[in-house]
Amino acid sequence: MPEIAMVAALEREVGPLVKDWHSTDREYAGREFRFFENDKCVVVCGGIGTEASRRAAEAVIALYQPRAVWSVGFAGALEKQLRVGELVHARQVVDARDGSRVDTGSGSGVLVSFSSVAGEEQKAKLAKAYGAQAVDMEAASVAKSAQAHGLVFAVAKVISDEVGFPMPPMEQFTAADGSFRTGKFVLYAAERPWVWGTVMRLARNSEKAALALCADLKERMLITGGEGLSVQGSGSRKS
Repeated sequence: MPEIAMVAALEREVGPLVKDWHSTDREYAGREFRFFENDKCVVVCGGIGTEASRRAAEAVIALYQPRAVWSVGFAGALEKQLRVGELVHARQVVDARDGSRVDTGSGSGVLVSFSSVAGEEQKAKLAKAYGAQAVDMEAASVAKSAQAHGLVFAVAKVISDEVGFPMPPMEQFTAADGSFRTGKFVLYAAERPWVWGTVMRLARNSEKAALALCADLKERMLITGGEGLSVQGSGSRKS
């Protein structure tokens, strides 16, 4: 069984990592999940948001019994110096819903999980309230699942949108199960020429971020051979 389970929101975040891995669809608690496996790791893309990531974490823990769980994927910068493609391996993960914190035991800085996509004003509030450097939507719920099962937890996030990036209204294209309604988003953008530039930047940023994240994860896997992957080298940031 894989020793490390990685939970991402969307496949595009980890696509360069898992493109040659074995994929399998398995059911847990009445829902179907797609898992990507190699000898030491399994990756599940559970969808966007708190509940989607919690369900995915519980599924991968139950079906694969890993030794450690990682929350991996995209995050938004809360500090102006953080640029697209920079890695964030947070020491603490804060749940903005209740202020609870999980200490990963490695890495540095703070990642805060918020219930929706944060714009520039909300980012400033989160940075001030929690002393955080980056924001995502899933890490806190993955952390709580790992903690509940007594598993090692760690974070590997990459900046996909900088502090001042004008994010489109992504929530309206997120389905109840956490999947992203790409077709509806494309139609929305096609009818609004004034957002084309932003959408193109978002696509470029996402591609750059995914490549940086997956290169980092591959490097860790080569260095550790899977053993100790959850804690080795968790303190770095790089572009």
